Amino acid sequence: MAGTQELSDIMRTSFATFLLCLLALPALAQSPGPQGSEGSKMREQEWRIPGPGGSLMVATVFRPAGSARTPLMVMNHGSLANADERRKMTRPHFTAISSYFVALGYTVVLPLRRSYGAIGGVFAEDYGSCDRPDYFNAGLQTAADIRAAVDFMRAQSSILPDRTIVIGQSGGGWGTLALSSLNPPGVPAMINFAGGRGGHAPIVGNCAPDALVKAAASYGTTARVPLLWINAENDSYFGPKLVNRMVEAYGSGGGRVVHRQVSAFGRDGHSLAGSDAGAPVWQPLVEQFLKGI
Repeated sequence: MAGTQELSDIMRTSFATFLLCLLALPALAQSPGPQGSEGSKMREQEWRIPGPGGSLMVATVFRPAGSARTPLMVMNHGSLANADERRKMTRPHFTAISSYFVALGYTVVLPLRRSYGAIGGVFAEDYGSCDRPDYFNAGLQTAADIRAAVDFMRAQSSILPDRTIVIGQSGGGWGTLALSSLNPPGVPAMINFAGGRGGHAPIVGNCAPDALVKAAASYGTTARVPLLWINAENDSYFGPKLVNRMVEAYGSGGGRVVHRQVSAFGRDGHSLAGSDAGAPVWQPLVEQFLKGI
């Protein structure tokens, strides 16, 4: 039987080991890759994805059944200016869009960008004030997060790296537009739902529409990836006249854009991509677009 001193030494060693394990837990939880097991619905799983500047982004990953390698779709959420709202944001799902692409055989990834959710980080996509908004660079910052997710997931052994589709809604759509100007490898198509920034200024609508149009034109000068741009007539953030101006500016610079404006949807057409009821509206447009790619 061990003596009192031996028991004391064993207890100290065990306690020290326990403390080291506790200290290691945050690092393990923050490591890139899958976190925990898959769920029963579309094999849902939480992932950590390395972002710009050493950041980590939380993401939702959905997968089709089976073990075959799959194409990739990266879906990107809108922007929130309020820091408290950003911190409270949970992993996005976009159930209708995710279900549609999983049924087509895609692995679907929905990242939370820097400063969103519990991990937090710098709000890199801030465009400044409405007096002198920098929509162009704000979009490129969003694009940097999207591209980080694309690059990390394309490197996974379960992914077919040259069949990636990028989709974004609102601020995520604007980031998708910005990403199109960089022509990332392995991405043959992009889809922009109601993309833009600076929406919902009182009475006047967008706070600096001319700046938004100018930035869209700049993206179009280098963009060569086929892009589908979808908006609804009753979008309270980006109305038809402004969207038409942005689309024309983007296309006139050389951007390969297919524009599809749909009739009024619900109370606010800005919710089209995030609503389950919107699926019958956008699915035929997306199907037609993808067949032509």
